Amino acid sequence: MTVKVELGERSYDITIEKGALSHAEDYIPRGGKTLIVTDDGVPSEYTQSVAKKSEEPIIITIPHGEESKCFDNYRMLCSAMLKYGFTRKDKVVAVGGGVVGDLAGFAASTYMRGIDFYNIPTTLLSQVDSSVGGKTAIDLDGIKNIVGTFYQPKAVIIDPDTLKTLDRRQFASGMAEALKMAATSDKSLFELIESGINEENIDEMIRRALIIKADVVSKDEKEAGLRRILNFGHTLGHGIESLGELYHGECVALGMLCMCSDEVYPRLSAAISSLGLKTKIHANADAILDAASHDKKKQGDTVCAVFVNEIGTYEIKKVTEEELKKRLSRVIY
Repeated sequence: MTVKVELGERSYDITIEKGALSHAEDYIPRGGKTLIVTDDGVPSEYTQSVAKKSEEPIIITIPHGEESKCFDNYRMLCSAMLKYGFTRKDKVVAVGGGVVGDLAGFAASTYMRGIDFYNIPTTLLSQVDSSVGGKTAIDLDGIKNIVGTFYQPKAVIIDPDTLKTLDRRQFASGMAEALKMAATSDKSLFELIESGINEENIDEMIRRALIIKADVVSKDEKEAGLRRILNFGHTLGHGIESLGELYHGECVALGMLCMCSDEVYPRLSAAISSLGLKTKIHANADAILDAASHDKKKQGDTVCAVFVNEIGTYEIKKVTEEELKKRLSRVIY
């Protein structure tokens, strides 16, 4: 199945197909040089499958984890492309999760002011969210995604078979992002997730989450308004993530619980728990708020945050640090 991101001449397809990796050449041109970026947590057969379909593949493997989204690795990728004589006729392919996609996409967007970029997400989180929309970035001084670009891929290729190698925690982390989009935009998808996840409905969950993401990006590519709904759970979630103890989706789940109404909280909390995710953590509120203060949506002494007062709907409003601290108390002890 295919979901299209409509952006005029920069439109692209998101292909969802079991076994797609085995014929990657159908989606990625064989010709020219191909920088394949992956991490040490991705099975080598995934990258080898892409490499075998490329004329001149160069594979670079980075350590897994958020720490790899740094200037040193960004410079390494750019230096490798310079060393091997990459031109604007060549391309970068990310094979991995969100960290790999963010880093590889940022390098592709800036090397020679932009060369072609293809994304093959292999985690649930990256498949339902981060691989689509063109946000690329690295972290700086402990702040997530503070240096980056909007740069759309030429194509996104999703092979659900890659999810079979994920451990339970990684899978649950990814489901948090699907739950996020359901909570703001699709009540029936939320109900589907509540009903339980199995091999028969996971592809449908991915497809419906992607339809939401693609529609939002098509209408608001650079987060001028509507796209902010995709940040539900992220305002405080990124602050929690800065502590370095939890996965991104785990932090987003906690962040969502902070930004919903009292009426929604019990249902959302139950859905999060059913996925095997935490609803409370022991943490320092001031450290979380300090990291959250660097949020890119901050305006003066307030930050634009997304709230869910009823499943399937959203509200964007400005909140103060004092209110954020009060809301954070829902999930920390």
